[in-house]
Amino acid sequence: MFCSKCGAENPEAAKFCSKCGVELGIAAKPPEVPAKPGAESSTGMSANVAGLLCYVATWVTGIVFVVLEKKSKFVKFHAWQSIMTFGILSVVQIVISILGSIALATFSLGLWGFVHVLNVILWVVIVGLWIALMLLAYSGKMWKLPWIGNWAEKQAGKVS
Repeated sequence: MFCSKCGAENPEAAKFCSKCGVELGIAAKPPEVPAKPGAESSTGMSANVAGLLCYVATWVTGIVFVVLEKKSKFVKFHAWQSIMTFGILSVVQIVISILGSIALATFSLGLWGFVHVLNVILWVVIVGLWIALMLLAYSGKMWKLPWIGNWAEKQAGKVS
């Protein structure tokens, strides 16, 4: 009897493979493959490519895909998550920039320096999220950001 997992030859009376230990007589489980998000979106692209493109120009491409996508919940999820994530971060970026301008105009260099450091930290967060979300979408994962991801999932489930 041959092992279905490793191919080792075993005695007929053996219950377990002598090489890998798997139970004999039971078919080995196929390796787990990450779930693919549907074959195609209504845009004609594969869903994982469309999901990646939802993040390319941050919230702008998110809006484009919310409008264009009609059938793939995967793509709509990533479009809504892009809009909310990068929309909120854009507003925060604008507020920090305004505070920095006010600090500079009032010659408050200490406050300006602090705001500038916040600005740099925010840019690092934005770029990190941007890259991570694109890669996760392309790999076929519906990775949800805290709070925003649940909201995006609800929006993606609505009929357009």
